[in-house]
Amino acid sequence: MANEMAKSKVVKIEELYGDKELAVKKNELNILLNHAPATEWIKDHPYAKCKYVPIERIEWLLTSIFQSWKVEVKDVKHIANSVVVTVRLHYFNPVEDAWNWQDGVGASPIQVDKGAGAIEWDKVKTAAIQMAAPSAETYAIKDAAEKLGKIFGKDLNRKDLMSYENLKAKQFTEPDLSNFTKDA
Repeated sequence: MANEMAKSKVVKIEELYGDKELAVKKNELNILLNHAPATEWIKDHPYAKCKYVPIERIEWLLTSIFQSWKVEVKDVKHIANSVVVTVRLHYFNPVEDAWNWQDGVGASPIQVDKGAGAIEWDKVKTAAIQMAAPSAETYAIKDAAEKLGKIFGKDLNRKDLMSYENLKAKQFTEPDLSNFTKDA
């Protein structure tokens, strides 16, 4: 009786994932996306005290992994002395055979003359907006891509890290119930 009760309470893998083959492929994509980026890709940010993967590497990875991707600019705002851009990064997921997306946000300061305050608008550099807007968009694209996995720079500047090693050991098979015994 206990064995039958144990069997009836155990959720079957099909109920969790539906299509085992698809679940395995999704897991393999997650393993790829959560590899650490190559050390030679990682740069020190010139202004902030952090590490990053440059946009040219992000774009190369997006093309290499997903083949088709595009950026939709959702919003551009002026907040304080910065240009803030919100994007939606669309990418074609080859495993699901469907378009997916991830949002990202980025900001870049509007440059002013040396010694000027952030809100001294008469001291704003001539091409400040022209430089800040594309820069903010680049940061937004990178922010969206980082959410896809470690290979894009996710976790580079985090103190505490989560390991994705369990993905490699993930099995999509029925659980072994042979150790359950019947009550006498």
